[in-house]
Amino acid sequence: MSRPKTENLVNPRDPSGLLPAVRAQMEAHPEAPVQEDLQAREQLPPVTPLRRFDTHRLLPAKYGSNYESVLTRIADSDEHLQQIFELDNATNARLEAEENLRPGITQRELVFNIPHYRIINAAFTHANPLGARFSTPDRGAWYAAFELATSKAEVMFHKSVEFAEVDWREREILQYDEYLADFSGGFHDLRPEAQPEDRRERYTDCLDPASYITSQKLAVELLHQGSIGVIYPSVRRNGGTCIACFRPSVVANVRKGNRFRMTWTPTRTVFAKEGF
Repeated sequence: MSRPKTENLVNPRDPSGLLPAVRAQMEAHPEAPVQEDLQAREQLPPVTPLRRFDTHRLLPAKYGSNYESVLTRIADSDEHLQQIFELDNATNARLEAEENLRPGITQRELVFNIPHYRIINAAFTHANPLGARFSTPDRGAWYAAFELATSKAEVMFHKSVEFAEVDWREREILQYDEYLADFSGGFHDLRPEAQPEDRRERYTDCLDPASYITSQKLAVELLHQGSIGVIYPSVRRNGGTCIACFRPSVVANVRKGNRFRMTWTPTRTVFAKEGF
C-alpha cells in the first residue's frame, strides 16, 4: 500500500503556514525585529496608540502564590510532598520556557524579578491545547478586559463551556483572583470605530463566537509583523472591550485586586466579591 502524500496537508494549528518561520526567527535572533513586509502591513488592522490603566484579568485563585497546592492533599509527608513538587515541575511549561526549552517562546522574551512575573510568564507558556481567540497552542497571550464586568462575562462563558463538555450539572463554587495591569503602546485595533469605513467588515470573522480559525491566523501574521497585541470588542459581553497582549514585557505594573467567589449552576452564574 502506497503511503499518503503529506506535503499538501494543512496543519490545523497553523493554517497560515507561517508559524515555523516565526518560531525560527525568534529562536535564532530574538532581539532582532522581524523584517517588515509593507504589503502585508497594509492588510492588517490599524494601530491605535493605547495608554490604559487597570485592565482586569481573572485567574483561578489556586494559581496564586499564597494558595495551598492541591498536591498537599496527596502527600504523606513533607519529604513526599517535595518529591511530588519536583515531579510536577519537570513537566511545567513555564519552567521549561524559563530554561529556553519551549518552541513557541524564547527565554529572552519572558520577564523576571518583577511582581507577579510567574503569573505573567504563565499566560504565555501555559497555552490552551486548542489555542484561544488570538493565540495558538504553542504560544499563549495575556488576555484582559477594560471593564471588570467584561472579564467576569468571559470567565463565566468559558467555565460554562468547560462544564458542558463533561456534562457537569452540579453546583460549583470557585475562587478567582483579579489581576490589574497597565498597557502603553501601539496595539492593532479591531474595534469598528477604529476601522476605515470601507474595511469595517474585514475582520468580522475574527470575532466569530463559535470559531477561532480566522482570528488565530491573524494573530500569527501579527506576530510575524512584530505586533505587541490586539484590542477587540468582547464577544461575550455587548459593549465590552478586550485586549490580547502578545509580549510579556508589555504587561506592566501587574498587581492583585480583589478576590471573587463564582457560584456556578447550569442555569445561573454569580460573581461576588469575597467578604460581601
